[in-house]
Amino acid sequence: MLFNSLEFALFLPVVFAAYWLAARRGTRASNWVVLVSSYFFYGWWDWRFLGLLAASSAVDYWASLGIATSEGRRRKLLLGLSLGFNLGMLGFFKYYNFFAESLVGAFSFLGAPLSFERMDIILPVGISFYTFQTMSYTIDVYKRQMEPTRDALAFFAYVSFFPQLVAGPIERASRLLPQFLVPRSFDLVAARDGVVLILWGMFKKLVVADNLALYVDEVFARPELFDGLDVAYAAVFFGLQIYCDFSGYSDMAIGLAALLGFRLMVNFMQPYLSLGIAEFWRRWHISLSTWFRDYLYIPLGGSRLGQARTNLNLLVVFLVSGLWHGANWTFLVWGALHGGYLVAERAWRARVPAGAGGWPRAVLAWAMTFAAVSLAWVFFRAESLAQAFEVLARLGHFSFDHWAIASARFSPFDFKAALVYLPLLVGVEWASKDHLVSDWLAAKARWARWAFYLGVYLLVITLGNFGAEKFIYFDF
Repeated sequence: MLFNSLEFALFLPVVFAAYWLAARRGTRASNWVVLVSSYFFYGWWDWRFLGLLAASSAVDYWASLGIATSEGRRRKLLLGLSLGFNLGMLGFFKYYNFFAESLVGAFSFLGAPLSFERMDIILPVGISFYTFQTMSYTIDVYKRQMEPTRDALAFFAYVSFFPQLVAGPIERASRLLPQFLVPRSFDLVAARDGVVLILWGMFKKLVVADNLALYVDEVFARPELFDGLDVAYAAVFFGLQIYCDFSGYSDMAIGLAALLGFRLMVNFMQPYLSLGIAEFWRRWHISLSTWFRDYLYIPLGGSRLGQARTNLNLLVVFLVSGLWHGANWTFLVWGALHGGYLVAERAWRARVPAGAGGWPRAVLAWAMTFAAVSLAWVFFRAESLAQAFEVLARLGHFSFDHWAIASARFSPFDFKAALVYLPLLVGVEWASKDHLVSDWLAAKARWARWAFYLGVYLLVITLGNFGAEKFIYFDF
């Protein structure tokens, strides 16, 4: 069930009404509504995978209770049970074919071919998100950073919470779980801000992301037919597409949670305004980047063990991050590029004082960051390394009749419409820097807010691509 689908438009009002009616009877009643509606929402894709969601929740709920009352070896065994189950489940469904095929390829290269029959495994939607969410809970209990809850209903509702279940943000239990343990009352201001975020998220997804996809998909499907400018536009447009697709989902998730009285963490903060790769990762997919920082980078030693070890830790983290995104060598290259970018940036910043050069240096830093990120997106978008290198090879080809050819090639893509929604996106991103768009708008005059709401709504219904495109991160 997609947020931008008719089914969800029917689902949400029913859940909203049932939830606030149940809230009058207490926290447990409202948590039951969350749990039942979340399982219904998830089962809409494939009911068979409800067992995986329930099993992940059950294992981590009971393991954490045991960890909290145990010492020594038993605590470690229970933590190992939790991590082993979640990583094993994730590894089988997401990586079995990739690792098996890579192993067969390696043995074939060494002259010892192996036989392998590929398994037709369906990737459960959201498995990378909810397994990381439950693992962080168990690890935090093990590290004695939080006490486990004995309220199984609240915990199961927290893990399955439908606004952020299938594509994040990856919420920490220490932040979100306590919200399931206390009474909640309807807040009109929070609900209004939530509706604004849902509207803005719809604009990002339907108007920007799904329309840019028409251009991007055509270039990547047949790169040999296009010249360097086409490819450059496609790389930039894909960067905007994936940002608006994923941050649009996050905005809608935050808004939907607000309608039910919950506060989710901010997952994006205008990352394309960054002046460096490190800043980009402080602003992009914040819930994942902080997860890897706290549960992988710091345990590996972080930056405490010298420059060489720090660089190695960064590379390891970003290779794992690439693999988290998908079982394909393209994602590993994407992760390696970002790890290499960070290593190079740290070396550069150690030599050049911060703030030197004024605004010309800031503009150059922004341009270099944007170009580096856009280059890496080619590998993220490509279906294979061969396709990625083919796309990049076209950058050196240029046709003098480019504009005439481009307008004919991209018949489904409306260049004139892009001249409306892209400036609006960039302008709002710039004006609302370091704020959610709902918070930015809250400080404006009423007439300005309503003009914005009406304008964005009209763009959604007139320019929105309602082709039921799924969210990109549903594949991860």
